Amino acid sequence: MPTLLQLDSSADLSQSYSRNITASFADAWRELGDDHVVVVRDLHRDPLPHLESSQLHWPERLRPEGPVPSAEGQRLQQELIDELLAADVVLIGAPLYNYSLPSTLKAWIDNIHVPGVTAPFDVDTQPLAGRPAVIVSSRGGSYDAGTATADWEHEIPVLRIILGEALGMDVHVITTSLTLAATVPALSDQLERSLEEFASARSAAVELARTLG
Repeated sequence: MPTLLQLDSSADLSQSYSRNITASFADAWRELGDDHVVVVRDLHRDPLPHLESSQLHWPERLRPEGPVPSAEGQRLQQELIDELLAADVVLIGAPLYNYSLPSTLKAWIDNIHVPGVTAPFDVDTQPLAGRPAVIVSSRGGSYDAGTATADWEHEIPVLRIILGEALGMDVHVITTSLTLAATVPALSDQLERSLEEFASARSAAVELARTLG
């Protein structure tokens, strides 16, 4: 059964652009057949705890001397890793918060990025190598190349490093910008572009789901 792991991290449960786009992707995935499964983990509705100990950055065989993490902390981390490894495609709704990742998404990253397990360290381990990861990034403003704010976006670079370089996944990025154009007067002249990018992002999500499925 082709399995999609859908992760949403937007704190907006009613008008989120990223949630709308991930939903479009997931709907298109389901339409590919009854065997196409979607596993949903809502990182905002059901937030993960921060790592209780730096020991959880490492597998048991590589942990330095120190307090042993709780059984619950280890169980949860293993659950998240198993869930990730079981997915054929990973879909991540990643709104840009304060020029970076939502803290809820960062907590997930901290749990699943484990050298020697999901990423290389003492052995050349990349069990997710080549597996598609789709990042849906919604941004209130714009971060166009060559503009004064081009270097302010610190979300996609981090996710590319973790998912693409460390885990070896095949990263696809869908973006929609200027999501605040309808509510922030200073951006109102960019409303048309905002709507066009949103529509384009939804279409791209549907097409990519059909391609990857």
